[in-house]
Amino acid sequence: MTKRIVCRHWRWLPLWWHHFFLLWTTINGQTRYNIPEELEQGSMVGNLAKDLGLGLSDIFDRKLRVASEAGKQYFSVDAGKGELVVSDRIDREALCGQSASCVLPLQVVIENPLQLHRIEVEIRDVNDNAPSFLKSDHMIEIAESTVVGVRFPLEMAEDPDVGGNGLKTYTLNKDDCFTIKVKEIENGRKVPELVLNKSLDREKKAVHHLVVTAIDGGNPVKTGTSKITITVLDINDNVPLFESSFYKISVNENSANGSFLISTKATDVDEGPNGEIEYSLGVHTPSSVLSLFHIDAVTGDIYLKKQLDYESQTSYRLDISAKDKGLPKMEGHCNVQVDVLDVNDNAPEIVLTSKSPSVPEDSRSGTVVALLSVRDLDSNDNGKVTMQLPKNSPFTLKPSFSNNYALVTSGALDRESFPEYIIEITATDSGSPPLSSKKSIPVRITDVNDNPPIFTQKTYNVYLKENGVAGSILYSVSASDLDFGENAKISYSILDSKVQDVSVSSYVYINSDNGSIYSMHSFDYEKLKVFQIQVQAKDQGSPSLSSNATVHVFILDQNDNAPAVIYPSSAALGSLSHQRMPRSAKAGHLVTKVTAVDADSGHNAWISYKLAEATDSSLFTVNLYTGEVRTKRAVSEQDDSSQRLIIEIKDDGEPVQSSTVTVSILLEDGLHEPILDLRQKAAEPSKKNGRITLYLILSLASVSVLSLLTFLILAVKCIRNSRSSGSCCMRRSDCDDYKNPNRNLQIQLNTDGPIKYVEVLGGDMMSQSQSFRSCMSPMSEYSDFTLIKPSSTTDFKEVISVLDASLPDSTWTFESQQVSR
Repeated sequence: MTKRIVCRHWRWLPLWWHHFFLLWTTINGQTRYNIPEELEQGSMVGNLAKDLGLGLSDIFDRKLRVASEAGKQYFSVDAGKGELVVSDRIDREALCGQSASCVLPLQVVIENPLQLHRIEVEIRDVNDNAPSFLKSDHMIEIAESTVVGVRFPLEMAEDPDVGGNGLKTYTLNKDDCFTIKVKEIENGRKVPELVLNKSLDREKKAVHHLVVTAIDGGNPVKTGTSKITITVLDINDNVPLFESSFYKISVNENSANGSFLISTKATDVDEGPNGEIEYSLGVHTPSSVLSLFHIDAVTGDIYLKKQLDYESQTSYRLDISAKDKGLPKMEGHCNVQVDVLDVNDNAPEIVLTSKSPSVPEDSRSGTVVALLSVRDLDSNDNGKVTMQLPKNSPFTLKPSFSNNYALVTSGALDRESFPEYIIEITATDSGSPPLSSKKSIPVRITDVNDNPPIFTQKTYNVYLKENGVAGSILYSVSASDLDFGENAKISYSILDSKVQDVSVSSYVYINSDNGSIYSMHSFDYEKLKVFQIQVQAKDQGSPSLSSNATVHVFILDQNDNAPAVIYPSSAALGSLSHQRMPRSAKAGHLVTKVTAVDADSGHNAWISYKLAEATDSSLFTVNLYTGEVRTKRAVSEQDDSSQRLIIEIKDDGEPVQSSTVTVSILLEDGLHEPILDLRQKAAEPSKKNGRITLYLILSLASVSVLSLLTFLILAVKCIRNSRSSGSCCMRRSDCDDYKNPNRNLQIQLNTDGPIKYVEVLGGDMMSQSQSFRSCMSPMSEYSDFTLIKPSSTTDFKEVISVLDASLPDSTWTFESQQVSR
């Protein structure tokens, strides 16, 4: 059952008495109290113990306490009376702002048993705030010509109170010209507007003082005021008048810039801005006159901006305007006549009649570059003009008629040296003092294709490893052209030539734009060691010019060939080599000899032999350098009759390449040695090896002498050429006198190991360097040589003659042919 107890206060009671009247309501166990804001501290809100059905002793025993959900504690409990009292100042506007309802929820906690009660305290608004304006004074300017009925919005007043205590209306003090209207906008807000009810007259009343009052709806009523000052603006109704409507002066044409000419003056009977005058030249004054004269906007004084010219104009008529600063502006006028007095102040004037945009650098002497004329507006001697050009100029002035001239070439032009000329022509009159003027005429020299492309080097040396990736860049050549534009655009190409009877274009190609040379395929040093490329750089001129450069490409050897077995012949063909040996063989017996060659050169072709695997490793040994297979001990009855050897052959390259050969040896009883001759020769190894060494030393000495003679001949020729031409040819390709490529033989002897070989290089770079290598003939202790992979285009007689002189007791084998001494 809902129980409501209401205590009402009467309006005739004093305000302080209202604080003791309140009403509380209990609805379904929830209690609400209603109190006004701004109650004093200690004022009773309601009897909390009674409304909750608690005795005074329960307040202590059950520890009754009150907590505010608003955060700040505005209320407390009087433990002696059980009343809820105000403990802090309550400002409804601070708590709830402009909200229509303001309720503070409280929580009452009681223990033993624990209970929670919720009560609400509604805060009623009290008219404790008066309306206020943001600014207490306002200034408004209104023209006296403003029409009746115009509204001027004013500042709104603010009242923090709500409901009936809030802002209600505005009033205005009495004035004949103004009233106030209130306009209501959204959310019930009221905006005051000042309304003009009667025309203004500044001459009768220049200023109106008004007071706007804002009134709220409280009881008692509270108000706020703002002062408004209305300034009536004047209407401009008087025209400025000049003291004279016409002025006349005379001025020398050589008067200095800024010279004072005359002063004009006008007056205006209006006041303030309406009476302030600003002077100017009339709006219809030509720009030519504006560039000559200037008038001070404040004083009306007229000055000369720049020198006058009697020959151009002898008199000027100026329209002077005087405007006030009223709205609308009023304007008065007068005229000033300026007569110009003539003096000799005109310098000659050079006029360019026609000019060629450019002149080719191969133009003949006398080619017309420009047509020009000269004039002087002065008369008599002051108008006589002479023309002059700078010294050492490849141009001259050729007079034609009546002060007209032609600028023509007088010498050779070179765009690469001077791409443009700035020709300064001076014209001087005969006045006293003489006056002169100058004119600069730019003459652009156009390019003619008279410079071929120039390579950075005449020859290039390129060193390229074999087995490179096809399409990789070999080298980039570069050329420059002193010409300009299309004449300087260079395209590169390779001139057709033969490399081993094949067009060089099948080996390499060149990027025509940047000169980068690329390989068409991978190169093999064993097939091609050196070749040359003729690169041509051609410009885009007409006719085009070109130059050539030679690129020498040297292929560098890589260890890409494994040693190849040439003896035993069966092993060379890939099958097993079968050898026989008597059981009576002693230690050091020569069983066989493995011979291999390597298609590479240098260290990559140095070969060593090693016994990799054997049926009985204690029975046989292989010489590291010669490949000779010999017995380490005498054969015993316990040794197997069939022995199998695997010999590994390695070169000295990086990475190491190797191959193997398998030798099967059959031990037989009572076998006669078929190569007794070899055993006899084996008994005398020192003697034979001494002969080989002697032959190699003789060969090396011959080559050294030949090289020394060649060097001395080249040195003498270089010294002679340097005396005659100032340069020395350091490469054979640069010397025209050295033209026998087949005599340019080099013989390299290798005596580092038991296997001796000779490498012969011959020919020039165009015919390709030919290489012949000779090794000791297999199974022979004589100094026989085998020529490996010779070129079919080489003159072998020269090689044989050299070897014949060095090694007289030797024979040589070329493929299947044997050429003996």
